[in-house]
Amino acid sequence: MTPSKAFPLSSKRSKIVVLAGLAVALLLIATIVVVGSHWPFRRDAVLQQLEKASQSRVTATAFHATYFPRPGCALENVRFQHNAADGSPPLITIQRLRIESSFPGLFAKHLRRIRAEGLHLLIPPLGSEHFETPERSTFQIEELIADGAVLEVTSRNADKSALKFSFHNFVLGNVGSSGPASFHARFSNAEPPGEITTSGKFGPWNSDDVAKTAVLGEYSFQDADLGVFHGIAGQLTSSGKFSGMLSRMEVQGETDVPHFTVTSSSHQVQLRTQFHAVVNGENGDTFLQQVVATFWKTTVAAEADVAGVSGEPGKTANVELTSRDGRIQDLLLLFIRSQRAPLSGTVSFHAKVSIPHGKRPFLQKVQLHGDFGIDAARFTKPETQQGVNHLSEGALG
Repeated sequence: MTPSKAFPLSSKRSKIVVLAGLAVALLLIATIVVVGSHWPFRRDAVLQQLEKASQSRVTATAFHATYFPRPGCALENVRFQHNAADGSPPLITIQRLRIESSFPGLFAKHLRRIRAEGLHLLIPPLGSEHFETPERSTFQIEELIADGAVLEVTSRNADKSALKFSFHNFVLGNVGSSGPASFHARFSNAEPPGEITTSGKFGPWNSDDVAKTAVLGEYSFQDADLGVFHGIAGQLTSSGKFSGMLSRMEVQGETDVPHFTVTSSSHQVQLRTQFHAVVNGENGDTFLQQVVATFWKTTVAAEADVAGVSGEPGKTANVELTSRDGRIQDLLLLFIRSQRAPLSGTVSFHAKVSIPHGKRPFLQKVQLHGDFGIDAARFTKPETQQGVNHLSEGALG
């Protein structure tokens, strides 16, 4: 083939390359125009979305847009002010908020990751502020990470310090989708102090009635220090599963306190329980519907509630206890300092116990009503038993 005959073919290829390049250029220009007009990571657009989601006034001292390799933005010193008029502290502060998406995600309202560094959430006293229920987010968030977050719950009592929960790890997944979100958290509990690990699913979000939002998961509670409750001591571990709605979660679990102690006593005992409870996740009220506790060779069945009382601070515990064929010496050793119980025998009882809120020692504030019976009772000291025997013989004679 001669060069003169090959030239037209080369010319055609050049035209195709030029046309293809022009098409790509037009496509890029069109993409830039479309994306630019719908770019979600503008400062005003991001702050507006955060305000809508939190129902708060949101400010940031700095804003940085990112484009490659992933589109998104970063905000510095973010403050969520729910009620600025009364001069109250911000509801949420975040040292650095990083938002990442992908270019396909820009059109699908899909965020790859949100990372909140140095997050501090301050919950005001219950009833002090009004919050409207937020609707489900229009953005789907693949992963929300808030490791190192701190949650503080303010008390109505101005003299009482806020309860503080420090989160070592906190991850939410699949947020804002039509299905449930997943969660995993590991944090230090406020009262009793200890380490909690929990994971499960939450939702889908019910904006019409938050209390009916579904929840499902499991937990473990390690090294809980019972000494914070005046009058008792010991390190508690607990594990279990929960399911239901936010306002009514069914919890099935067990606890173990290897060295449980009533501080007025000198005796330690392994206290184990298995329980079924209903928990109101909105206010923390807990209703123990079935508890079986064992210590030494005695078993006690119980029902209880730990709930707030209208017009009073804190929560009051009410417990109903029943035991059949237990040992009276086991009960006595819980409360006395003597090495041996003064009485032994078989005991059966039914009792109602009320423990009101307050810092008084346990034995001073506990209220007990009930009845009991002891069979085959015998005093530990021989002289005491002999005296009782003589009295019995005299009465019979």
